[in-house]
Amino acid sequence: MKFRWETEFKETEIGEIPKDWEVKKLEEVLRSLESGNRPKGGSIAHNPNGILSIGGENISWDGDLVLENCLRFNENFYNSLKHGKIESEDILLVKDGATIGKLAYIQEIPEGKAMVNEHVFLLKTEPSKYNSRFLYHFLKSEIGQTQIEGSISGSAQGGINRSILDTILIPNTDISEQSRIATVLFYFDDLIEVKKKQNEILEKTAIAIFKSWFIDFEPFKDGEFVDSELGMIPKGWEVKRLEHLCTLIKGKKCKIDEIPTDKHYPYLLIETFKTGEIKYWTTEKEPLINEMDVCIVADGESSGKILRYQQGVLGSTLLTLKIQKESLKNYIYLALKFLEEEIMEHRTGSAIPHLDKDFLKSIEIILPNEKTLNSFQSLVEPLFQKIILNQKQIMTLKKIRDILLPLLVFGKLRVEEI
Repeated sequence: MKFRWETEFKETEIGEIPKDWEVKKLEEVLRSLESGNRPKGGSIAHNPNGILSIGGENISWDGDLVLENCLRFNENFYNSLKHGKIESEDILLVKDGATIGKLAYIQEIPEGKAMVNEHVFLLKTEPSKYNSRFLYHFLKSEIGQTQIEGSISGSAQGGINRSILDTILIPNTDISEQSRIATVLFYFDDLIEVKKKQNEILEKTAIAIFKSWFIDFEPFKDGEFVDSELGMIPKGWEVKRLEHLCTLIKGKKCKIDEIPTDKHYPYLLIETFKTGEIKYWTTEKEPLINEMDVCIVADGESSGKILRYQQGVLGSTLLTLKIQKESLKNYIYLALKFLEEEIMEHRTGSAIPHLDKDFLKSIEIILPNEKTLNSFQSLVEPLFQKIILNQKQIMTLKKIRDILLPLLVFGKLRVEEI
């Protein structure tokens, strides 16, 4: 790659850009701006095996698609659509609701076919005229985000409408330079994505080992078994309630700051565990956790979800388990992860769901003997240490990308060769 610093600029409505660049309206570079559709009446039912219909709640602040609870509709409905079908290189923009303004870039269409619902815009560029990856990164920049926020109209939560075609302004250079800039930025995005996928595989591997050893008892089938509260288990093992192995410690609402000093600790929210990004900091010191501590969502739609891999002070919607023995941390994390769906089903409250702490405390866990536990620990500990290392590398890559992004999309640092 070959870079050079630009020295000649001109002032525009979106700030300084190189003299040989220009400013265009969003409508000048889009092939179309499409909104998704809402099935009318009861004729088209949700189909659990159907085509994905992506809404605002399925897009994270980091631009990832979160599809576990995504609605699906039958293929006939998908085929009937004139607008809203997702294509590769589309940009998704949430236009209303609690997640308004979130963006995602589609490199590969999820499951080969997908659509957006009525809460999401699809921005489709003309590939020969404008690079969609370049546009996506500009819209993620501070000025791009400011323009998106400024386009929100209406009372209450408000919404983004088609006026963005005329009001959002974007920098424009020749398509080859746009492609070079996009290639550099997506190099970091791709590295981040690879490490995220590695972490998914590593965690699934640890869960698979746990299931093999402590659910199916595969390594111990030739040994002697005895009856227990949870059925037949290897002789010498026991069953204990979770409350006898650890103490639940609730997070708290702390005084927070947006600019940290060396006296601050990261303030951990539910969103922090989803994206890895630290938005707030605190000088308070309790409850302080490390990356190997087990946490659980205590309040909200994801109550009961089992979390890990962050270090800092726990926010009020989370709790942590103070586990009596260090050697049990990985074991209890995987045991609860295996029971995660059941824990999430035992929520309390109607308007705002809450974790059922009594149910959590009463969970019975098979406890192996010390020798077996140590052998298991030696297998899974390297997997978790690699996950933590990947997490740290992901944050470093994000920081580098976020420093480069405004320099590149505003032409301060020119990419001459790839």
